[in-house]
Amino acid sequence: METPITFLGNEFGNRLYVKREELYPVALGGNKARIAKPFFDEIDAGGYDSVVTYGSAGSNLCRVVAAMAAMQGLKCVAVMHGEDNDISLNLRLVRASGASTVFCPVGEVADTIEAVTEELRRKGRRPFFIPGGGYGAIGAQAYVDCFDEIDAYERRSGVAFDHIFLPSGTGTTQAGLVCGKLLRNATCEIVGISIARERSRGESAVLECVRAYLAAKGIAVPDGRMEKAVVFEDAYTGGGYGCGDYAATTAYVYRKYALPLDNTYTGKAFYGMGQYLKERRTVERNVLFINTGGVPSFFEDLIRGNNRSEGITAG
Repeated sequence: METPITFLGNEFGNRLYVKREELYPVALGGNKARIAKPFFDEIDAGGYDSVVTYGSAGSNLCRVVAAMAAMQGLKCVAVMHGEDNDISLNLRLVRASGASTVFCPVGEVADTIEAVTEELRRKGRRPFFIPGGGYGAIGAQAYVDCFDEIDAYERRSGVAFDHIFLPSGTGTTQAGLVCGKLLRNATCEIVGISIARERSRGESAVLECVRAYLAAKGIAVPDGRMEKAVVFEDAYTGGGYGCGDYAATTAYVYRKYALPLDNTYTGKAFYGMGQYLKERRTVERNVLFINTGGVPSFFEDLIRGNNRSEGITAG
């Protein structure tokens, strides 16, 4: 299911385009909806009857997996770290889909997932586990496919992208795009703007996922080429996951382009993209921003007053 690429306008001295992943037509869209698709292909092919997944109380992946499981009549259990009194819109949607939720401290996640899975097996079920963020070769395939959509757009339109920016968390989305770039021998720079992780950890996670995907496909790529293709920028995290105030940026982008960004992922990445381009004096380039979605979080920010409009500015 292809999402559109549209020209926004001139921003930060460059020609800015956006890949509208928030319009992916499943469960309010976003990169996690695209990533979940190949996992559910595996579930269908293997005859599984239940799904276990993992994320925070505000997890976009859990929201999507719960909805897709409900559509296919599968039992879904979402293991979540934190407290069940953190009633995010994504958590409400998980429960609206009929999924069960199990909360635990971060340090007990692995044991809790194992216990939940074993309990389902004892009840005669065949559970399939989707890791947090959809991490791994299966999830990366989704953004290899997305890179092919970008490549096809370039060939149709005659617009060649010099830079592709995206929010980077667990690394699955960035890894898939990097794999697509390597397979297509593309020259664009793919820049993951970290939403939390420091550079060494983030780069390692992306590289591990790239290696896993290429190994699964039997494709040999020199380590040096893979490492050069991974650009993970941690200068704009705002202090960590969910930290930082990007309300001015999200308000500016919505007012000018009617594009919904959230404070945790896409707003932070859009801000970071602007800073990255300004600091490197990059101008007159074709830049593509991957709007990875999180539409419920956009509305949650509105409810909480995190989309104020005063003093709006892109960067």
